[in-house]
Amino acid sequence: MPLDVARLQVLVEVAHAGSIAAAARRMSFTPSALSQQLAKLEAEVGARLVERGPLGIRLSDTGKLLVEHGERVLGELREAEAAVSQRLTGQPQHVALGTFATAGTVLVPAALAALRRDHPEVQLSLRDLEPPDGYGLVASGDLDLLITHRYPGMPSTPVRGLVRRNLLIDPLRLVLPVEPGGPIPRAEVDLAALAERPWVCGGLGVPNRVCLEHLATPLGFRPRVSYETADYALTLALVGVGLGVALVPASVINHVRPAGVVVRDLAVGDHAGRRPAREICIVHRRRPAALLQQLITLIGEAAIRIGSPPPARAAS
Repeated sequence: MPLDVARLQVLVEVAHAGSIAAAARRMSFTPSALSQQLAKLEAEVGARLVERGPLGIRLSDTGKLLVEHGERVLGELREAEAAVSQRLTGQPQHVALGTFATAGTVLVPAALAALRRDHPEVQLSLRDLEPPDGYGLVASGDLDLLITHRYPGMPSTPVRGLVRRNLLIDPLRLVLPVEPGGPIPRAEVDLAALAERPWVCGGLGVPNRVCLEHLATPLGFRPRVSYETADYALTLALVGVGLGVALVPASVINHVRPAGVVVRDLAVGDHAGRRPAREICIVHRRRPAALLQQLITLIGEAAIRIGSPPPARAAS
């Protein structure tokens, strides 16, 4: 039996929202109506797609597979609808961008302002997303563009038919408190020398925590994380009052220009001698419209102003 596209959309929305109740609110349906649609889709497929629990839903392996295909199907349909609507009615276009906090601060504002000057009729929207979230939203057409990152030690997220382009290599720099009368740290600091110091970084599984542990493990120690936060502004404030040390992306340091801290490079690198850095990338569907291509170019220009971009490379 052919799959019902409307029911497929329900499954994708439930997967994105994390629960039937949240998806029902987003789609303006009752939870019972969505549950019925899921049950009918499971009957069509002949397999269980979701497992319901007190904390939300969990996709079965078959459900995950169907969501991946469903996202691409919905993305193609939404592209077709947008293209036809623009051709027939000339209605203003809408551009939806997803980004993580740092990029939202240092890359996005100037690019969106430039796009608005050239296309004042375009509706713009922005959504905060912490990597690696957001790939499915691009595939389904809920987002047109996604700015994301990958830290050392984190696995690369499969693109599944999307295009991922490198924007910027963002070096990770060591931030230490200024110690009046104390020794001035050398330009490069050995990470192993900080084995006993308290650290400020994200919680377990957060990319910058994974990165720190990835760098420390070959040196024979596990960092003592005393203060857990994913907010780099708070991280710098805690370091500034002497509560710990931290690894912070150069783009954040250059934008915030923190006081009361010393910024140094780590005396550690990979086999090619490269110091640790996070990769900042932009993700989109395979055939971006001219308007989206302009926004991609504007974001790329903002990345160049921040620092040297990586060698041109795209995954699809």
